[in-house]
Amino acid sequence: MLVLIDAYSQIFRSFFAIRRLTDSKGEPVNALFVFTRLLLDLAKKYPSERGAMLFDCGKVEFRLKVNAEYKANRPPMPDELKTQMPWIREMAEAFGWPLVSHPDYEADDLAGAFARAEKSGDVRIVSSDKDLSQLVDARIKLVSPGHGNTGAFIERGEREVVEKFGVVPALIPDYLALVGDTSDNIPGVPGIGPKGAAELLNTCGAIETWIDDPAKIALEKYRKKLDGQGELLRKNLQLVRLRCELPEALTAPATLARKAPDYAKIAELCRRFEFNRILRDLPTPPPSPVKADDDDTLPLFAAAPATSEKPEPPKPAKTFEQGSLF
Repeated sequence: MLVLIDAYSQIFRSFFAIRRLTDSKGEPVNALFVFTRLLLDLAKKYPSERGAMLFDCGKVEFRLKVNAEYKANRPPMPDELKTQMPWIREMAEAFGWPLVSHPDYEADDLAGAFARAEKSGDVRIVSSDKDLSQLVDARIKLVSPGHGNTGAFIERGEREVVEKFGVVPALIPDYLALVGDTSDNIPGVPGIGPKGAAELLNTCGAIETWIDDPAKIALEKYRKKLDGQGELLRKNLQLVRLRCELPEALTAPATLARKAPDYAKIAELCRRFEFNRILRDLPTPPPSPVKADDDDTLPLFAAAPATSEKPEPPKPAKTFEQGSLF
Protein backbone atom coordinates (compact mmCIF):
# COMPACT_ATOMS: atom_id res chain seq x y z
CA MET A 1 0.00 0.00 0.00
CA LEU A 2 1.12 3.55 -0.79
CA VAL A 3 0.28 6.12 1.92
CA LEU A 4 0.41 9.85 1.12
CA ILE A 5 -0.09 12.66 3.63
CA ASP A 6 -1.30 16.10 2.58
CA ALA A 7 1.02 17.78 5.08
CA TYR A 8 -0.44 21.25 5.57
CA SER A 9 -4.00 19.94 5.61
CA GLN A 10 -3.15 17.85 8.67
CA ILE A 11 -0.75 20.36 10.25
CA PHE A 12 -3.37 23.12 10.24
CA ARG A 13 -5.96 20.67 11.48
CA SER A 14 -3.63 19.79 14.35
CA PHE A 15 -3.05 23.47 15.11
CA PHE A 16 -6.77 24.23 15.40
CA ALA A 17 -7.63 21.01 17.25
CA ILE A 18 -6.08 22.33 20.48
CA ARG A 19 -5.46 26.05 20.76
CA ARG A 20 -2.85 27.93 22.77
CA LEU A 21 -1.25 24.91 24.38
CA THR A 22 2.30 25.50 25.66
CA ASP A 23 5.06 23.61 27.38
CA SER A 24 6.41 24.59 30.80
CA LYS A 25 8.63 27.22 29.14
CA GLY A 26 5.65 28.93 27.55
CA GLU A 27 6.47 27.79 24.01
CA PRO A 28 3.51 26.75 21.81
CA VAL A 29 3.37 22.98 21.19
CA ASN A 30 -0.31 22.41 20.31
CA ALA A 31 0.18 21.53 16.63
CA LEU A 32 3.27 19.45 17.33
CA PHE A 33 1.48 17.47 20.03
CA VAL A 34 -1.59 16.60 17.95
CA PHE A 35 0.49 15.95 14.84
CA THR A 36 2.80 13.61 16.75
CA ARG A 37 -0.23 11.66 17.95
CA LEU A 38 -1.46 11.46 14.34
CA LEU A 39 1.90 10.12 13.16
CA LEU A 40 1.93 7.49 15.90
CA ASP A 41 -1.60 6.37 15.01
CA LEU A 42 -0.68 6.22 11.31
CA ALA A 43 2.39 4.12 12.12
CA LYS A 44 0.13 1.61 13.86
CA LYS A 45 -2.72 1.61 11.33
CA TYR A 46 -0.83 2.02 8.04
CA PRO A 47 2.70 0.58 8.49
CA SER A 48 3.46 0.45 4.77
CA GLU A 49 6.98 0.60 3.37
CA ARG A 50 6.07 3.21 0.75
CA GLY A 51 4.68 6.69 1.23
CA ALA A 52 5.49 10.37 1.59
CA MET A 53 4.49 13.57 3.34
CA LEU A 54 3.65 16.12 0.66
CA PHE A 55 4.24 19.85 1.13
CA ASP A 56 3.18 22.92 -0.85
CA CYS A 57 5.89 25.29 -2.04
CA GLY A 58 3.44 28.17 -2.30
CA LYS A 59 1.07 29.17 -5.08
CA VAL A 60 2.05 27.53 -8.35
CA GLU A 61 2.60 29.68 -11.43
CA PHE A 62 0.32 27.85 -13.83
CA ARG A 63 -2.75 28.47 -11.63
CA LEU A 64 -1.87 32.10 -11.01
CA LYS A 65 -1.77 32.61 -14.77
CA VAL A 66 -5.36 31.38 -14.92
CA ASN A 67 -6.51 33.53 -11.99
CA ALA A 68 -4.17 36.01 -10.31
CA GLU A 69 -6.47 36.02 -7.26
CA TYR A 70 -6.14 32.27 -6.70
CA LYS A 71 -5.83 31.69 -2.91
CA ALA A 72 -5.34 35.45 -2.41
CA ASN A 73 -7.81 35.35 0.48
CA ARG A 74 -5.70 33.07 2.66
CA PRO A 75 -4.11 34.64 5.74
CA PRO A 76 -0.44 34.05 6.51
CA MET A 77 0.53 31.15 8.75
CA PRO A 78 0.05 32.11 12.41
CA ASP A 79 3.31 32.82 14.23
CA GLU A 80 2.37 30.23 16.88
CA LEU A 81 2.36 27.57 14.16
CA LYS A 82 5.35 28.92 12.26
CA THR A 83 7.60 28.43 15.30
CA GLN A 84 6.53 24.76 15.50
CA MET A 85 7.16 23.89 11.84
CA PRO A 86 10.86 22.89 12.17
CA TRP A 87 9.95 20.48 14.97
CA ILE A 88 6.96 19.12 13.06
CA ARG A 89 9.22 18.34 10.11
CA GLU A 90 11.84 16.75 12.38
CA MET A 91 9.17 14.62 14.06
CA ALA A 92 7.82 13.51 10.67
CA GLU A 93 11.31 12.44 9.58
CA ALA A 94 11.79 10.57 12.86
CA PHE A 95 8.65 8.60 12.00
CA GLY A 96 10.29 7.65 8.70
CA TRP A 97 8.31 9.85 6.31
CA PRO A 98 10.10 11.30 3.24
CA LEU A 99 9.24 15.02 2.97
CA VAL A 100 8.45 15.76 -0.68
CA SER A 101 7.70 19.00 -2.52
CA HIS A 102 8.11 20.47 -6.01
CA PRO A 103 7.94 24.16 -7.02
CA ASP A 104 5.52 23.52 -9.90
CA TYR A 105 3.12 21.31 -7.93
CA GLU A 106 0.86 21.82 -4.96
CA ALA A 107 0.59 18.99 -2.45
CA ASP A 108 -2.75 17.96 -3.99
CA ASP A 109 -1.12 17.69 -7.41
CA LEU A 110 1.67 15.54 -6.03
CA ALA A 111 -0.90 13.30 -4.34
CA GLY A 112 -2.68 12.91 -7.67
CA ALA A 113 0.54 12.25 -9.58
CA PHE A 114 1.84 9.64 -7.15
CA ALA A 115 -1.56 7.99 -6.73
CA ARG A 116 -2.20 7.70 -10.47
CA ALA A 117 1.33 6.44 -11.10
CA GLU A 118 0.86 3.68 -8.51
CA LYS A 119 -0.18 0.51 -10.33
CA SER A 120 0.79 -2.24 -7.92
CA GLY A 121 -1.68 -1.77 -5.08
CA ASP A 122 -3.99 0.40 -3.01
CA VAL A 123 -3.39 4.05 -2.18
CA ARG A 124 -4.49 5.95 0.92
CA ILE A 125 -4.33 9.76 0.97
CA VAL A 126 -4.52 11.39 4.40
CA SER A 127 -6.31 14.69 3.81
CA SER A 128 -9.49 16.64 4.42
CA ASP A 129 -9.22 18.53 1.11
CA LYS A 130 -12.32 18.04 -1.02
CA ASP A 131 -10.33 18.60 -4.23
CA LEU A 132 -8.72 15.19 -3.70
CA SER A 133 -12.11 13.48 -3.96
CA GLN A 134 -11.63 13.53 -7.74
CA LEU A 135 -8.89 10.90 -7.34
CA VAL A 136 -11.02 8.32 -5.56
CA ASP A 137 -11.59 5.04 -7.35
CA ALA A 138 -11.53 1.33 -6.55
CA ARG A 139 -7.86 1.57 -5.40
CA ILE A 140 -7.55 5.12 -4.09
CA LYS A 141 -9.31 6.24 -0.91
CA LEU A 142 -9.15 9.32 1.28
CA VAL A 143 -8.37 8.92 4.96
CA SER A 144 -9.10 11.30 7.82
CA PRO A 145 -8.59 10.88 11.58
CA GLY A 146 -11.76 10.10 13.51
CA HIS A 147 -12.99 12.26 16.37
CA GLY A 148 -11.70 11.67 19.87
CA ASN A 149 -8.50 9.99 20.98
CA THR A 150 -9.33 6.50 19.72
CA GLY A 151 -6.70 6.41 16.97
CA ALA A 152 -9.40 5.40 14.48
CA PHE A 153 -9.45 6.56 10.86
CA ILE A 154 -12.33 7.13 8.46
CA GLU A 155 -11.80 5.92 4.89
CA ARG A 156 -13.81 7.50 2.07
CA GLY A 157 -14.27 5.62 -1.17
CA GLU A 158 -16.48 6.09 -4.20
CA ARG A 159 -19.74 5.52 -2.31
CA GLU A 160 -18.86 8.09 0.37
CA VAL A 161 -17.92 10.69 -2.26
CA VAL A 162 -21.30 10.27 -3.96
CA GLU A 163 -23.07 10.49 -0.60
CA LYS A 164 -21.26 13.72 0.28
CA PHE A 165 -21.31 15.59 -3.03
CA GLY A 166 -24.06 13.90 -5.05
CA VAL A 167 -21.75 13.12 -7.99
CA VAL A 168 -19.20 10.43 -8.82
CA PRO A 169 -15.50 11.25 -8.22
CA ALA A 170 -14.82 11.86 -11.93
CA LEU A 171 -17.28 14.79 -11.82
CA ILE A 172 -15.80 16.49 -8.75
CA PRO A 173 -13.82 19.03 -10.86
CA ASP A 174 -17.03 19.96 -12.71
CA TYR A 175 -18.90 20.19 -9.40
CA LEU A 176 -16.28 22.53 -7.92
CA ALA A 177 -16.15 24.59 -11.12
CA LEU A 178 -19.89 25.22 -10.76
CA VAL A 179 -20.15 25.89 -7.02
CA GLY A 180 -16.69 27.44 -6.58
CA ASP A 181 -14.34 27.00 -3.65
CA THR A 182 -14.18 29.84 -1.14
CA SER A 183 -11.07 28.40 0.56
CA ASP A 184 -9.14 28.80 -2.72
CA ASN A 185 -10.86 32.06 -3.73
CA ILE A 186 -12.53 30.41 -6.73
CA PRO A 187 -15.90 32.01 -7.54
CA GLY A 188 -18.79 29.78 -8.57
CA VAL A 189 -21.70 30.36 -10.94
CA PRO A 190 -24.22 32.68 -9.25
CA GLY A 191 -27.44 30.88 -8.39
CA ILE A 192 -26.04 27.35 -8.58
CA GLY A 193 -25.39 25.65 -5.27
CA PRO A 194 -24.32 22.12 -4.35
CA LYS A 195 -27.70 20.47 -4.99
CA GLY A 196 -28.18 22.32 -8.27
CA ALA A 197 -24.67 21.45 -9.46
CA ALA A 198 -25.22 17.76 -8.70
CA GLU A 199 -28.60 17.76 -10.47
CA LEU A 200 -27.17 19.54 -13.51
CA LEU A 201 -24.18 17.22 -13.85
CA ASN A 202 -26.14 14.02 -13.27
CA THR A 203 -28.72 15.04 -15.85
CA CYS A 204 -26.62 16.77 -18.49
CA GLY A 205 -23.17 15.27 -18.01
CA ALA A 206 -19.74 16.88 -17.64
CA ILE A 207 -19.36 20.60 -18.37
CA GLU A 208 -17.32 20.10 -21.53
CA THR A 209 -20.17 18.14 -23.13
CA TRP A 210 -22.53 21.13 -23.14
CA ILE A 211 -20.51 24.30 -22.48
CA ASP A 212 -20.33 25.23 -26.19
CA ASP A 213 -23.96 24.33 -26.94
CA PRO A 214 -26.49 25.57 -24.33
CA ALA A 215 -29.21 23.66 -26.19
CA LYS A 216 -27.71 20.48 -24.75
CA ILE A 217 -28.62 21.61 -21.24
CA ALA A 218 -31.73 19.53 -20.73
CA LEU A 219 -32.80 21.45 -17.62
CA GLU A 220 -34.21 24.78 -18.77
CA LYS A 221 -34.02 26.31 -15.29
CA TYR A 222 -30.21 26.32 -15.51
CA ARG A 223 -29.79 27.70 -19.03
CA LYS A 224 -30.23 31.33 -18.04
CA LYS A 225 -27.95 30.97 -15.02
CA LEU A 226 -25.24 29.48 -17.21
CA ASP A 227 -25.58 32.07 -19.97
CA GLY A 228 -22.27 33.93 -20.34
CA GLN A 229 -20.48 31.72 -17.76
CA GLY A 230 -18.38 29.74 -20.24
CA GLU A 231 -15.12 31.60 -19.57
CA LEU A 232 -15.56 31.31 -15.80
CA LEU A 233 -16.22 27.57 -16.02
CA ARG A 234 -13.22 26.96 -18.26
CA LYS A 235 -10.95 28.85 -15.86
CA ASN A 236 -12.38 27.07 -12.86
CA LEU A 237 -11.80 23.67 -14.42
CA GLN A 238 -8.14 24.57 -14.97
CA LEU A 239 -7.85 25.61 -11.33
CA VAL A 240 -9.52 22.61 -9.70
CA ARG A 241 -8.23 19.79 -11.89
CA LEU A 242 -5.17 18.21 -10.37
CA ARG A 243 -1.89 18.08 -12.26
CA CYS A 244 -1.39 14.32 -12.25
CA GLU A 245 1.69 13.97 -14.48
CA LEU A 246 4.55 12.96 -12.22
CA PRO A 247 7.50 15.41 -12.46
CA GLU A 248 10.67 13.74 -13.72
CA ALA A 249 12.62 14.81 -10.65
CA LEU A 250 10.36 12.67 -8.45
CA THR A 251 10.17 9.47 -10.48
CA ALA A 252 12.95 7.63 -8.62
CA PRO A 253 11.56 4.73 -6.53
CA ALA A 254 13.53 5.96 -3.50
CA THR A 255 11.33 9.07 -3.42
CA LEU A 256 8.55 7.09 -1.73
CA ALA A 257 10.65 4.77 0.42
CA ARG A 258 9.59 5.01 4.06
CA LYS A 259 12.01 4.19 6.85
CA ALA A 260 11.03 2.40 10.03
CA PRO A 261 10.15 4.87 12.79
CA ASP A 262 13.13 5.80 14.95
CA TYR A 263 11.41 5.43 18.31
CA ALA A 264 14.54 6.40 20.24
CA LYS A 265 14.57 9.75 18.40
CA ILE A 266 10.81 10.12 18.80
CA ALA A 267 11.11 9.48 22.54
CA GLU A 268 13.90 12.06 22.75
CA LEU A 269 11.69 14.68 21.07
CA CYS A 270 8.72 13.79 23.25
CA ARG A 271 10.80 14.24 26.39
CA ARG A 272 12.09 17.56 25.08
CA PHE A 273 8.55 18.86 24.60
CA GLU A 274 7.16 17.09 27.70
CA PHE A 275 4.79 14.80 25.78
CA ASN A 276 4.66 12.24 28.57
CA ARG A 277 1.33 10.87 27.46
CA ILE A 278 2.69 10.01 24.03
CA LEU A 279 5.85 8.55 25.58
CA ARG A 280 3.72 5.97 27.36
CA ASP A 281 2.16 4.92 24.05
CA LEU A 282 5.37 4.40 22.10
CA PRO A 283 6.01 0.76 21.09
CA THR A 284 9.53 0.89 22.53
CA PRO A 285 9.53 2.06 26.15
CA PRO A 286 11.61 5.22 26.58
CA PRO A 287 14.70 4.94 28.79
CA SER A 288 13.48 7.42 31.40
CA PRO A 289 10.35 6.58 33.41
CA VAL A 290 7.10 8.44 32.92
CA LYS A 291 5.14 9.57 35.94
CA ALA A 292 2.23 7.25 36.61
CA ASP A 293 0.00 10.06 37.80
CA ASP A 294 0.13 12.15 34.65
CA ASP A 295 -3.29 13.34 33.57
CA ASP A 296 -4.79 11.50 30.58
CA THR A 297 -7.65 13.88 29.94
CA LEU A 298 -6.18 15.99 27.12
CA PRO A 299 -8.72 15.90 24.26
CA LEU A 300 -7.30 14.87 20.88
CA PHE A 301 -8.59 15.58 17.38
CA ALA A 302 -11.42 17.81 18.45
CA ALA A 303 -13.56 19.16 15.64
CA ALA A 304 -11.52 21.85 13.93
CA PRO A 305 -12.44 24.62 11.48
CA ALA A 306 -11.30 24.43 7.86
CA THR A 307 -7.64 25.20 7.32
CA SER A 308 -8.56 28.35 5.42
CA GLU A 309 -10.23 29.90 8.47
CA LYS A 310 -8.49 33.00 9.77
CA PRO A 311 -6.92 32.45 13.18
CA GLU A 312 -8.81 33.82 16.17
CA PRO A 313 -7.52 37.00 17.80
CA PRO A 314 -4.66 36.08 20.14
CA LYS A 315 -5.45 35.41 23.77
CA PRO A 316 -3.09 34.88 26.69
CA ALA A 317 -1.51 31.46 26.36
CA LYS A 318 -2.11 28.85 29.02
CA THR A 319 1.02 27.53 30.61
CA PHE A 320 0.95 24.14 32.26
CA GLU A 321 3.28 22.70 34.81
CA GLN A 322 5.64 20.14 33.37
CA GLY A 323 3.94 16.74 33.10
CA SER A 324 0.50 18.07 34.10
CA LEU A 325 -1.23 17.38 30.77
CA PHE A 326 1.31 15.94 28.38
